[in-house]
Amino acid sequence: MNPQDVNAAPPSVTPSATGKKARRSFWGGGLVALVLLGLVGAAAWHLVRRAHDDQGRDRGPGGRPNVIVTVGQATVRKAELPVIIDALGTVIPATTVTLRPQVSGLLTQVLFTEGQMVSKGQLLARIDPRPFEQTLLQARGNRLRDEAQLEHARVMLERYRTLLAQDAIARQDVDAQAALVKQLEGTVLTDRAQEDMAQLNLDYTRITAPVAGRIGLRMVDAGNLVTSGASGGLGASGDAAGIATITRLAPIDAQFSVPQDRVGDIRAAQGDSAALVVTALDRTRQTVLGKGRFATLDNLVDTATGTVKAKARFDNAGAALFPNQFVNVQLLLRHVAALVVPVTAVRTGPNGDYVYVIDQERKVSLRKVRRGQASVELMAITEGLAEGERVVTEGGDRLQDGMVVQLPGARDGPRQHRPPRNP
Repeated sequence: MNPQDVNAAPPSVTPSATGKKARRSFWGGGLVALVLLGLVGAAAWHLVRRAHDDQGRDRGPGGRPNVIVTVGQATVRKAELPVIIDALGTVIPATTVTLRPQVSGLLTQVLFTEGQMVSKGQLLARIDPRPFEQTLLQARGNRLRDEAQLEHARVMLERYRTLLAQDAIARQDVDAQAALVKQLEGTVLTDRAQEDMAQLNLDYTRITAPVAGRIGLRMVDAGNLVTSGASGGLGASGDAAGIATITRLAPIDAQFSVPQDRVGDIRAAQGDSAALVVTALDRTRQTVLGKGRFATLDNLVDTATGTVKAKARFDNAGAALFPNQFVNVQLLLRHVAALVVPVTAVRTGPNGDYVYVIDQERKVSLRKVRRGQASVELMAITEGLAEGERVVTEGGDRLQDGMVVQLPGARDGPRQHRPPRNP
């Protein structure tokens, strides 16, 4: 190679050739960008059109979305529906007795334990008997003295009558002696009454249970001075509350109020049945505390509340009912045969009560009904349904007339015809 060729300068490029090459590169890149933009636009148009076609195919009659809702169902059936009056009641003991001393004195013994069950006649407390024993002895001595005087007066009266028959004494003396006998008989009678009263007061120093039941808290301790109500005052122990209170727990009563409009139903039910069943429930209405018998209605209506007081009696063998306890009372009047559905199936709208009925194709239709007697869970339908029909119990707030629904337990939903999509 020629050395001169190596050091020679490169061939020069003219300005016109460079500008043509730049313009070709610019137009080529723009063409590619336009092609890509067109492809993106076509794809977007295809997707929007497809979604629009799907939306149109997924709409039912009237343009409503053909949404499948899962609902609960129940079958219309015949049942014996109980006619019940619900009320709030208060448990009251059949007998409540407050132990109060009937004589005044020093309380020497308290022989019961708080809360224990006591029997009638059981000794519960003692009051110091010594003052009453002395009073009894004094009364007995007065009686014996006056009885002796009476006996002497009767003997003298017989003698006076013998002398009067012999005309040896004046009649005035006989009459005076007879009056003395009458006077002493009255004195002896008074002495006997005073002796009996002293004996009764002595017996009152033994405080016994007048009824059987559960004894409450002790209000007085031994060593306190107690007074009787007849003494006109209270002792240092504060006898207003007594010594203790005994309540009879079995049987026990529940008092409640019923609306005055139901009095006729109750009286009619009493005529049809020997004893109406009453159930006592706890505050939550979940636990049955006892079943009893309806006892009676009060003889007047409370004008302030428009209710009538009623009473029921419970055996309370398990002591589940406690005095002054609040309970929910259910008075069973009778049973009626009717077509029933769950309470949740019946809805109320502007045109009245209605239900959604499910046909064989799982399509729901709105149907007007007339409700009857209801319980906590079931409601009687007197018009609008037939036995064996299926009704919606849950999910009805999302339904419209004519919609197809999904039922619990079904693996697949109702079949719908859809035209094939274009690839």
